[in-house]
Amino acid sequence: MSSIDSCNAELRELSIKIHDHPETMFEERYAHKVLTEFMEAHGFSITPHYLGLETAWRAAWSNVSPSSKKSVRTIGFNSEMDALPEIGHACGHNLIAMGGVAAALGTKYAMEKCGIEGRVVLLGTPAEEAGNGKIILIKRGAYKEMDACLMMHPTPGPKLSAGTGSSLAIQPIEVEYFGHPAHASGAPWEGQNALDAAFLAYSSISVLRQQMKPTHRVHGIVEGRDWAPNIIPDYAKMRWLVRAPTAKEVEVFAERVKKCFEAAALATSCQIKLVEHPLVYDLRQNDELASEFAAVMKHYGGVVIADVPGAAGGSTDFGNVTYELPALHPSFAIPTVKDGGNHTRQFTDSAATKEAHAIAISVAKCIALTGLRVLIDGDFYARVRISPLPLPPDDSIPPSAC
Repeated sequence: MSSIDSCNAELRELSIKIHDHPETMFEERYAHKVLTEFMEAHGFSITPHYLGLETAWRAAWSNVSPSSKKSVRTIGFNSEMDALPEIGHACGHNLIAMGGVAAALGTKYAMEKCGIEGRVVLLGTPAEEAGNGKIILIKRGAYKEMDACLMMHPTPGPKLSAGTGSSLAIQPIEVEYFGHPAHASGAPWEGQNALDAAFLAYSSISVLRQQMKPTHRVHGIVEGRDWAPNIIPDYAKMRWLVRAPTAKEVEVFAERVKKCFEAAALATSCQIKLVEHPLVYDLRQNDELASEFAAVMKHYGGVVIADVPGAAGGSTDFGNVTYELPALHPSFAIPTVKDGGNHTRQFTDSAATKEAHAIAISVAKCIALTGLRVLIDGDFYARVRISPLPLPPDDSIPPSAC
């Protein structure tokens, strides 16, 4: 993987550009520009605004002899680009974007040097944090050309460690309450208090937590208009995330959560509107890819553990990718301060350090080497394919995901 080392300074610059120019979901125009220009400069064919998503893109390179009669395989990699509101790249997506680029470049140069036939595809996918960009791209066929897909994600954790554990499935739900305004002192009985409905739902969910399994999570916020204390609020909005270890468990748990919303509307005589966004599945790591990645990491002085401590409790739309084809999504530890894990300002700072970059480069080499084995070792790929894909819950990707 010396080719990745030769591009190290460029890759560092690319990562910092994205880090210092944070863009939230579906707004990743600068990242789209700098990443596609970089890949094109390194010999990849670019499809910008891929499959109708303005900030999605595809970079592809192939080494297929015109006289070859055998079928060749396609290895896929994934780069995320979006930042979080207010706190920037607090989930290290600048490292994910750069890592996908590095893995694709390393794979390409190894194929050129060794005469390996096959194809390399790198997808730039927007809106992982909230917009579920990969779910949209799955529905539009973005991953169908790949025989396997790999990506990487930073987290706090033990030095030189990576994890190939699962993630939580997640159901995003938006709730709106519609009431009737009234003078809060003069005629409060004429009002229907939408804010009361929101608070009642919030309290009901807090009570529900007593009966939740330890592995389940539900958390949300209240939004609304500019309320005034002397007016009965006629509108309130809430955004909630319901999580559990598997998609099936989320579906069951979400029904209990929705009853809290509905009961609050009934108690306050408010109207309710519920919107369930696409269900994000749990990660189902491919066992053969995970085993190969662990072996490569060990060769380079790292260690793969079942779950990196800092990675527990998160969710990713790459989980849906793992239900579609053989895939791997290792988390890797970068140096952070105490209580400075993902989605904190401290992690934003950590994602820009030279130490984090060096670790990301090492992990990018490991996923590149894992992907190369898919291309060159037919027996290994056969074992990868034999690993069963999980069955998604029925009707869990609604038409709105398109």
